[in-house]
Amino acid sequence: MRVAVAYEAGKPLVMEDLPVPAVGPRDVLVRITASGICHTDINVIEGRSALKLPIVPGHEATGLVEEVGADVRRVRPGQRVLASVSPACGSCWWCVNGMSNHCERGPLVQTAARFDLPDGQTARAVCGCGSFAEAMVVDEASVVAVETDLPDEQLALLGCGVTTGVGAALNTAQVTPGSSVAVIGCGGVGQSVIQGARIAGAAMIIAIDPAPARRDAAVPARATHTVDPTAADPVEQVKALTQGRGAEYGFEVVGFPELMEQAFALTRMEGTVTLVGMPAVGATITLPAIGAVFSGKKLVGSPVGGSQILRDFPRFIRLAESGRLDLGQMVSQRIKLEEINEGIRLTAGAEGTRTVIV
Repeated sequence: MRVAVAYEAGKPLVMEDLPVPAVGPRDVLVRITASGICHTDINVIEGRSALKLPIVPGHEATGLVEEVGADVRRVRPGQRVLASVSPACGSCWWCVNGMSNHCERGPLVQTAARFDLPDGQTARAVCGCGSFAEAMVVDEASVVAVETDLPDEQLALLGCGVTTGVGAALNTAQVTPGSSVAVIGCGGVGQSVIQGARIAGAAMIIAIDPAPARRDAAVPARATHTVDPTAADPVEQVKALTQGRGAEYGFEVVGFPELMEQAFALTRMEGTVTLVGMPAVGATITLPAIGAVFSGKKLVGSPVGGSQILRDFPRFIRLAESGRLDLGQMVSQRIKLEEINEGIRLTAGAEGTRTVIV
């Protein structure tokens, strides 16, 4: 099968013809029908993550089950499945206590060597998936069977970006009706935070991004205001829109420490600051100690949007089917697998909302 392999940090991916990985007792072979390109993949490809190369990127995908291992019970051949950035076995302490985004099988699943390379090396798969390929072999904890008529290119986005963003608004921050929300970073995940805030009933949603196209795209996602951070201090712009108080909910969806600190600054006292973006390994943030204590602000991380995939994949699919969650407007480019390096260039250059391999 055709597979895109990242051999060197910052270098183009190499298309290889590799054998289909062996299917173990807990494994599922999925023929991929669509895969989104996420900034997490870009971080890996550019060497900003802790994952070692060579590796096969891609983790936001949907497809059809072709084969299952002897111990697999969750899915069966012929089913349509949605792959997840975060495995959920459903039976460990974290899963049964409503925190499957911290499933104890995660480290094992996400570090398994899946691909035999021509030079004798083996390659891992990003998030245990490796969907920049014609097929992938994943642990059953990484897939959920779905029944929906949503197009593949839309359904795939729920595997990571949309679930992370919508989940950050609904699960982690728990945005309330009538509230004010500010979102720093309006790519695929940021647009999903905006949609999640809209679904939650926020009255004011402020989209902050230096790219005009992404600010424009935030409007049909139902942002009520847009802010160009290069035009003036974005903190002051947000305060000017909120009677000088700041937003009740601030989201950082880029992963840059300085923007995390900015999200803290533009959130009002007793507000909630939610960190969604993936930072580089070793990055740190600095907050004013007095302000952190006496502002009463809550600072929360949001891995995978606090989402529980067995619960939230079906829930978000229903929102999309009912028209409350617009996945179609998020797909800005469609490419073939052989065009993967162009897709990576588009994503890294913040061109469009989401590029999908179909």
